[in-house]
Amino acid sequence: METMGNLRRTHYSVALSEKNVGEQVTVAGYVAKVRDLGAVVFCDVRDTQGVVQLNFGDDCDAQTLEKAKMLRTEFVVMAKGEVVLREKANPNIPTGMIEIKVGELKILSKAETTPFEIKDDINVKDELKLKYRYLDLRRSKMHEGLVVRHKVVRAVREYFDRNDFIEIETPVLMKSTPEGARDYVVPSRVQPGKFFALPQSPQIYKQLLMLSGYDRYVQIARCFRDEDLRADRQPEFTQIDVEMAYVDEIDVQTMNEGMVKHVFKEILGVDVQTPFPRMPYEEAMNRYGVDKPDTRFGLELVDLTECVKDAEFVVFKSAIEGGGSVRCINAKGLADKLTRKEIDKLVEVVKTYGAKGLAYTRLTADAETSSYEKFLTPEQVEAVRAKAEAEKGDVILVVASDDMDVVYASLGALRLHIAKKFELFNPDQFNFLWVTNFPLFEYDKEEQRFVAKHHPFTMPKEEDIPYIDTDPGRCCAKAYDMVLNGVELGGGSIRITNPELQHKMFKTLGFTEERISENFGFLVEAYKYGAPPHGGMAYGLDRLCMLMAHKDSIRDVIAFPKVQNSGEIMSGCPDYIEPKQMDELYIASTVEETEG
Repeated sequence: METMGNLRRTHYSVALSEKNVGEQVTVAGYVAKVRDLGAVVFCDVRDTQGVVQLNFGDDCDAQTLEKAKMLRTEFVVMAKGEVVLREKANPNIPTGMIEIKVGELKILSKAETTPFEIKDDINVKDELKLKYRYLDLRRSKMHEGLVVRHKVVRAVREYFDRNDFIEIETPVLMKSTPEGARDYVVPSRVQPGKFFALPQSPQIYKQLLMLSGYDRYVQIARCFRDEDLRADRQPEFTQIDVEMAYVDEIDVQTMNEGMVKHVFKEILGVDVQTPFPRMPYEEAMNRYGVDKPDTRFGLELVDLTECVKDAEFVVFKSAIEGGGSVRCINAKGLADKLTRKEIDKLVEVVKTYGAKGLAYTRLTADAETSSYEKFLTPEQVEAVRAKAEAEKGDVILVVASDDMDVVYASLGALRLHIAKKFELFNPDQFNFLWVTNFPLFEYDKEEQRFVAKHHPFTMPKEEDIPYIDTDPGRCCAKAYDMVLNGVELGGGSIRITNPELQHKMFKTLGFTEERISENFGFLVEAYKYGAPPHGGMAYGLDRLCMLMAHKDSIRDVIAFPKVQNSGEIMSGCPDYIEPKQMDELYIASTVEETEG
């Protein structure tokens, strides 16, 4: 192994072009490919910005040529030489017109054969890539995601700085409060038996900063939630956290639209059109089945309840009598693609969301087949087809349930599944949307009580305040979510600043006086000393970067992500700690230590 000696890198690969022909340059990186032709050796060197070809040929001394013949993939090298034009250009890479005729080569580190090839198009299990994450991150596609993330953070800070926001850090060790996902907790060594919580968000602190006289706050905040993982969720994640004083919903939305417009223009060169469309929560659910609709394609939900309310078909009848509904989506022009076999696969999709089955009518050019029309009268069949605007070539897909949540969730998921499978949208299109008028509360069937739809500090609509403690289900909130292509980018609200109203909210959520004092006493006390009207929102930075980088998972824009069981395969965390540490923290485990 050699040291760099007097060599120092002068250029990254992509900085080199025909303009540098004749110059002496020094590059450094990993060996990506070696082609030994005997009298000449070609070697591709990969750095963090791209690849450049090294040429060990006629002008190369015997010792350097011999050293080049020792090169293997993933060796770390540094090479000095003259930039020349390539005899055979490669238009597929930025440096494809030039190469470096090497005069001096240093092998800084040798590498064993890697568990998988370091290239973009590899068919390797995720578990293996995550175990060797440091190798996976060498691939250019992984590098791209982290570069996008870096640029997003830089552009976000630039925008908010220009608009008089102050970036303020809030504590990572804080008090555990209820109403949310499970906290990650940290035992205190100096206060035995007491625990800190890691923040699920800086929510309370940023509201206190508004009371502290800081009109505009922003933070790139690390947050932690102990919950089941999905493609767009991790136990630790990053928020772009924003709060503003003396504002209403439109002020907050306009400021954040400007941020998104700035970021997309700076990084992708995309002109985002503002203001974003606004859609009430109820409309989003009725049309798309979800409160974060993807509006790049149709397949909207259609309510067939009125058309079949008198039908004798037991599936429809029991759903309606149970207080639910019968709804469908019309897969326009897909009758030839949605065969009976394919429809059977769709049944499994909706069953995942609680639906008992999927009824259908398939209208091909040659025939009409249906799983339910024989149970309807001709008038009811005609009414259903008319309401669904069905014609030759279409497929009507119907879900019936006495639980509206099941109807919405199953059809909402079904439309997304069909759109992805048959590529019904443009992946380069960015459809932004504000979803507004959220319910203030939602009913938790397991706990049999109302819980906050967003959080307990959300301001209700003025006209709904009288109903908070008498009819919580009818109350709407001054809350809003920013949605992009079916993904909730962020959400926020105007906050409660009236101590009496805040107390009423706590009571409706089932908090006792003792619990209010214990969990939120410091916040309630703060509001007694003057509170400006304020509101804000928080974005999932990981989700934003995922969409901007055209990735399928936030794992692709996080350097070292967790997996489904909240662990990290590479380092093996979480892990057991030494008994001495347990004793120092005054904690004990009821779980026996096991291997694996």
